[in-house]
Amino acid sequence: MMQQIPLTKHLAQADELFRSRKYEDARLLYLQILESPEADSATGSDVEIRIEAMAQVARSYLILDEKEEGRNWLTRTAEVVDGEKQPSAWSRYLGVRGRFEWKDDDLARATSTFKMMYEFCRENELYERAVDAAHMVAITAPHEEQIFWAKRGIEAAEEGNMTGWLGPLWNNLGWSYDEMGEHDEALNALLKAREFHYSGKRDVPKLVADYSVGVQYRKLKNIEKALQWMKPAAEWADRLYAAEASVDHAEWVGWTHKELGEIAVLEGDGNQAKREYGVALEKLREAKMPDWDAEGFGKIEQKLADLGSVSGS
Repeated sequence: MMQQIPLTKHLAQADELFRSRKYEDARLLYLQILESPEADSATGSDVEIRIEAMAQVARSYLILDEKEEGRNWLTRTAEVVDGEKQPSAWSRYLGVRGRFEWKDDDLARATSTFKMMYEFCRENELYERAVDAAHMVAITAPHEEQIFWAKRGIEAAEEGNMTGWLGPLWNNLGWSYDEMGEHDEALNALLKAREFHYSGKRDVPKLVADYSVGVQYRKLKNIEKALQWMKPAAEWADRLYAAEASVDHAEWVGWTHKELGEIAVLEGDGNQAKREYGVALEKLREAKMPDWDAEGFGKIEQKLADLGSVSGS
């Protein structure tokens, strides 16, 4: 069956599964590409597709928290990819390599890799991957560079009419402003991100967009507006979790109720704050936050403990 269908089609199918977050299904299809007769043929295009699939096997292991197995696949990819003869495979490899460096907390190296990827992709007219590279630089670069690269990615996506990228790119810009304490700018960018997220079909990105706007209103000390955004977001997260008690849904129940706790603190309602923080801790523990951000989880636990001591309970 595999040998009767062009490998380009199989790669596109695997990439679509990956974009849909069906990572294990995507990895199986990438592996099938590697095992197919076409992948062992002498045609240059099949060889390049095989290398792209190999890189994506590495990335799928990384995203499923099996980093060392993924690193083995990344090494195998590096041994066979040729940047001069295989531009598509090389750009794919750079994108995966940079993500490993990012997850290794080697941000300087990751930033260098993504900048290299950006320039290479622009030179080779791989515009969507150039946007991906700019998007990643906006995550890994020092704060003073993040704004520049977020805007560069937005410009490239607008030029290429890649509207699917604009939500994440505006989102990155907003949170970069947030980290710099520029909450008015952050709010404007996150409202723009929301426009693009709401053009999609998935609930969680829309919910996260509303949550993000609510956070900025809270940081701007506009409690009324913060509640107008965060209370419906928390109710939406609760409904999603009631319909499907997934890790993803549990996490967003946790974050939205944590924010309601923050707002309650600003309002001086200690009892309400404790209730919200209690829900947040329960759901974030269910989402395995102690495994992927033990320090952040500890801060939430300490906040709840401080609230308890303040109220004398």
